[in-house]
Amino acid sequence: MTIALIAHDAKKELMIQFCIAYCGVLSRHNLCATGTTGKLVSEATGLEIRRYLSGRQGGDQQIAARISCDEIDVLLFFRDPINRKDSEPNEMNLLRLCDVHNVPVATNIATAEALIMALERGDLDWREYGNLSI
Repeated sequence: MTIALIAHDAKKELMIQFCIAYCGVLSRHNLCATGTTGKLVSEATGLEIRRYLSGRQGGDQQIAARISCDEIDVLLFFRDPINRKDSEPNEMNLLRLCDVHNVPVATNIATAEALIMALERGDLDWREYGNLSI
């Protein structure tokens, strides 16, 4: 499965700690991320991560394009709903695309842990057999 990682600036450290904690699970999947998030997580964990542009330069849009093409199976987007900067990725477009393409998405650590546990149990294996349009 392909897991995309995005984190607003105030949540990057949380994403790093999350990825350290679940490195074993994440290492069994293909990972991609916006540039800065991917760099920080890769340096902290040793995980191989395909890095796109930074969020400011359109990395979130590159990931959105992959969601549109059904190339992303899970999105972990740690967002800062209180202090979001205008230069940070716009979550509404990403969340809409996840809804359209039935991509499980987590916007905080609680839902991210639930998704990682589901991934580990095989609850998301249906993603590998094609996107189920409703």
